[in-house]
Amino acid sequence: MSSPVTGLVPVHIGQPEPGSEREQDLLVRQQSARERGYRKRSPRVPPGLDWQRHGVQPRWLGMETSDCAVAIEPGYFSGQGDAERDRFLAGTAQRGELALLISVIGDVDDDGQRSVLSQFDASVHVGDIYTNVYGRRLPAGSRPTIAAGLGAADRDLAIRLLTRPPDAPWWALKLHGTTLEGINGETRHEAQGHLEPILIDPLGDPVVAAWVSPSGTQRWYVIPDVTPWDNLLGWLIHSALPSYVPNVLRRTRSPHFVDPELQTADELAARRALAELEARYTEEKTLLEQQLRHAEQHAESVRYGLLYGTGDDLVGAVAAVFSAAGLCVVDLDRDLGGTKSADLLVSIGDAPPRRLVEVKAASGPAQEHMIGYLQRHLDTWPQLRLDLPVTGGALVVNHQHKLPPADRTTQVYSRPEFVASLPVTVLSTVELFGWWRVGDWPAIRTAILGAEPASAPVPPWSPAAPHLSQALPEPPSSPRWWRRRRPGTAKA
Repeated sequence: MSSPVTGLVPVHIGQPEPGSEREQDLLVRQQSARERGYRKRSPRVPPGLDWQRHGVQPRWLGMETSDCAVAIEPGYFSGQGDAERDRFLAGTAQRGELALLISVIGDVDDDGQRSVLSQFDASVHVGDIYTNVYGRRLPAGSRPTIAAGLGAADRDLAIRLLTRPPDAPWWALKLHGTTLEGINGETRHEAQGHLEPILIDPLGDPVVAAWVSPSGTQRWYVIPDVTPWDNLLGWLIHSALPSYVPNVLRRTRSPHFVDPELQTADELAARRALAELEARYTEEKTLLEQQLRHAEQHAESVRYGLLYGTGDDLVGAVAAVFSAAGLCVVDLDRDLGGTKSADLLVSIGDAPPRRLVEVKAASGPAQEHMIGYLQRHLDTWPQLRLDLPVTGGALVVNHQHKLPPADRTTQVYSRPEFVASLPVTVLSTVELFGWWRVGDWPAIRTAILGAEPASAPVPPWSPAAPHLSQALPEPPSSPRWWRRRRPGTAKA
């Protein structure tokens, strides 16, 4: 058995030492396998890590492992590593210590086709020969949260892993046994042990977890690909080993270990307060990031529709803005069937005043004849819905939409004589966007209906989200602002 260097904690790494003959032989065999059409993943632990800075002495494949404190990616790497893993487990058992192991699940570079019948695309072998953790890659943009009831070490790991790149993938984890087929039929071996969630996805499935053996002597962490290794090594030395195997740090006289049994009450209190502060910061940062993404999801379709949209996209964005301002909006194409009238009917609830709204787009300056479309709709409205009289209308135009918004004119029309003769309200989507962006709902209601109604409703939600500390509502799955009626019937 080799002795650890004083102050360095021996850690088994289940892959060949970088630059060694063993690694070169492995690379040659992997390249040969790829040429034959077999996919071989690269080693998980990258070269170039500053092990000594973290107080770690790496033990690679072929080196002694019985005195190691932790095993990273142990066993079965390209058909090797089972002997080193078994010696590591035997050593921890002899010393009566908890065996800490870490495995990476998933492959960020694996973009190959998968069977539609397969629920999982990644796996990690843990414990006995029949126990596995399977992983199902989650959709892009999934963001996990910290599981409840974690100890200090696992909570620290959760916080560190939440700092992974925003586009880094996650895999939902599930514990599985093994079914073997033989001449006498199938033999089912149930999974042993259990998973303790550390980070969970929005559906409550673990994406980071620790597998705990039935005897409680092994704690096997399953983490996703694209995990920063310097961050992980820092967690091992400063959190995991002090919490689960402190005697290893005492035995190696690690300078990174602060023995709580030798600290004063003031030191312990200060360290505890600092750890709690860091945890609160990370949780609040994660919550605010989620709220920001939610607000962006609410806002993006409206923002794009108002500033760059045409046709239905533009009409939908304008309707969404009016609805956000607390107005009742009816899609007249749906309500009347076809393009018989203006695009929208807008009011406060079911009461007058009501306005017809025509929505148009122009890649350049808006033509003055656009006013004629709205005027004709106002003239023919009594023939369509005599029971719902309107008192005017508004033309909303996304003009110069091929220009950046900052380069467009705010007003749709600029010829003074024409502007002075306008019989209806004319608004640009740039104006609407400016009010919507800051949540100036009275300005929108006044622009469309005239004077602000005395009993104007409070909008149900604001895309401006002034109070980010409050949870945002779910975005509508369908355009809820449409109030549909059968042609020829009055609103209830």
